[in-house]
Amino acid sequence: MATIHYGSSPDPIHIDDRALAHLKIVIATKLRRQESFTLSWKHPAGEPGGRSTIWIHPSIPLRFTFDEPEPPQLNAKWIEELMHSVNSTGGIMLVDEVLDAPEE
Repeated sequence: MATIHYGSSPDPIHIDDRALAHLKIVIATKLRRQESFTLSWKHPAGEPGGRSTIWIHPSIPLRFTFDEPEPPQLNAKWIEELMHSVNSTGGIMLVDEVLDAPEE
């Protein structure tokens, strides 16, 4: 399970390694452009139920920590879906991975 350490909060945000690898691309792209946005996710199993939202701003310290030493192969379709989400008025909602339908 990967973590996001955000601002001065002592509580890390736990997100699946693969999902965070994809989110990191989208977050870095927006922050590079000096753009702020919200990030929302459902709490993972083992934590109290519900969901959370944080305001991501370029001036707030942010660190990603991954359990896996090697980055996964990225899914361009999933990144595209997350980029579409971050550019909406609701900000990024972490969604399940988007898989291409098998060709027949």
